[in-house]
Amino acid sequence: MNRTLLATLAAVALAAPSSAQCVGDLDGNGRVNGADIGLLLGGWGAAGSTTGADIDGNGTVNGADLGLLLGAWGQCPGVPAWAALLEFAPNPAVVTNASLRAAITATGLAWRVRDTATQVEMLLVPPGTFQMGCSTGSIQYACDPPELPVHHVTLTNAFYMGRYEVTQAQWQAKMGSNPSSFTSASAQVPTAQVPNRPVELVSWNSVQGYLNATGMRLPTEAEWEYACRAGTNTPFYNGSTDDGTLGVLAWHAQTSGNQTRPVGGKAANAFGFHDMLGNVWEWVSDWYGNYSPAAQTDPTGPASASSRVLRGGSFNNIALFVRSSYRGNSTPGITDSSWGFRVARNP
Repeated sequence: MNRTLLATLAAVALAAPSSAQCVGDLDGNGRVNGADIGLLLGGWGAAGSTTGADIDGNGTVNGADLGLLLGAWGQCPGVPAWAALLEFAPNPAVVTNASLRAAITATGLAWRVRDTATQVEMLLVPPGTFQMGCSTGSIQYACDPPELPVHHVTLTNAFYMGRYEVTQAQWQAKMGSNPSSFTSASAQVPTAQVPNRPVELVSWNSVQGYLNATGMRLPTEAEWEYACRAGTNTPFYNGSTDDGTLGVLAWHAQTSGNQTRPVGGKAANAFGFHDMLGNVWEWVSDWYGNYSPAAQTDPTGPASASSRVLRGGSFNNIALFVRSSYRGNSTPGITDSSWGFRVARNP
């Protein structure tokens, strides 16, 4: 590629909209391919183009634009090969913390993507540091010993995580059956929304089958808490220490009607994740063990133990269990109607 073309590509890239973050990605899916050529040819000869096919901005769609497109052929930088781009830059209306937006942008990776094999929507979590462990709510609920001691954790790698808990529809599409208890409509959940309830009655062991089939993984316990807190150091990710505010964030014992609810029905945290508190407990990858007071970098939990960690609380729990630091655990082969999971993936 000659220097003139490289300079032109760079200039065009600076003017490109954030939804299509590389030259020639006319449909904004994170890759330049035959679909983009089709859009360009559809506007051929026109004075400008509603599809953005006038790549060089000279007022006409012609061979110069085709040359720029072909020069950028392939996967857009910053978009994982397994993903379709939804939004490259973090949306301030969703990622409401300016420091978190800056950290996401600094990675050079796309913020919001969709896994092409599963259609799971995923958001980027940037590297960072935080205090892991108990944050008390009202004085009604003190710290639980497994949440202590509070310790400093550094995560050095960005990762993607599901914006929502894995749903019954997403599980069934890959696994061929639906193990869940809450498969019928209710007064609160109409029939059309039942497939969007989180999948449950899945053991840690059975979840491995879904992960193997999709290339996903579970987040580590530290990744989960960092993503859940989203820059807060309070019991709840709205920055509150008041248990009375939990109903805005979570389906729990006082709000759920003793049933799971379709994902995304409560307010998101400052990263854009929904239902990290309440709805269903979420399996993470770690074996369960006591915390160390020492600072840790990219911790993955004990090498072995008898149970795996569950986080976030569920629809049938009181506020004591539905907070960012609370830790549950169970034998990996056991299921429960309040246990589900959320996926993660490396870029």
